[in-house]
Amino acid sequence: MEHTLHRQLKALYGTRLEDQEVAVEGYRIDAVSRGRLIEIQQGSLSALRKKVACLLERHRLTIVKPLAARKLLIKRDRAGGEVIGQRLSPAHETLWDLFPDLVHFVEVFPHPRLTLEVLLTEQIEYRCPFKRRRNRGRDFRVEDRELQSVVSRHKLRTTTDLIRLLPASLPPEFTTADLAREIGLPRWHAQKIAYCLRQTGAAETVGKLRGGWIYALTQKRRKAA
Repeated sequence: MEHTLHRQLKALYGTRLEDQEVAVEGYRIDAVSRGRLIEIQQGSLSALRKKVACLLERHRLTIVKPLAARKLLIKRDRAGGEVIGQRLSPAHETLWDLFPDLVHFVEVFPHPRLTLEVLLTEQIEYRCPFKRRRNRGRDFRVEDRELQSVVSRHKLRTTTDLIRLLPASLPPEFTTADLAREIGLPRWHAQKIAYCLRQTGAAETVGKLRGGWIYALTQKRRKAA
């Protein structure tokens, strides 16, 4: 079932109802704005690879990827029922949370007709009890998600856009350990980022140490306009 968040984002990018849920090339598109196709993707980017590759042959496409920088969790006693509790989620997504998903999308991104627009948002997530069939798993299900506000928008089109995200303190030649330290993330997360940089052509391997590859950016970092 479509969440409220998805409907809100469709309205944000395709304000008229006739510009939403449009059929193009045999695919259902969330919205069309000024001739550009808009796809809202809360789930994995990998699910869109085939669809996006087909559409990019003839169309300009923007994929909107919302991340929850802040999320209020509201618990109900049943679906649509009374609110029995609420709290702020301890998880705060950032731009770096895009990369574990982007590793499955580097066959498509970057592309001259493709824009990946990452939204850092404030959301409300409604939960209700869910009876588990086994002992493992969560004891609730997500009933709905709502958009409270868009904190910031980040458009990624080229390898240069990826390079601009990296901290200025990163040395010219670096390892994933260096990247993890400069960003303040676990090593496994930095490895995902490095993989995306290499596969998209933003970085290349220039050597190897016992602890892993040495990377260098393929172009100088430029200041964002």
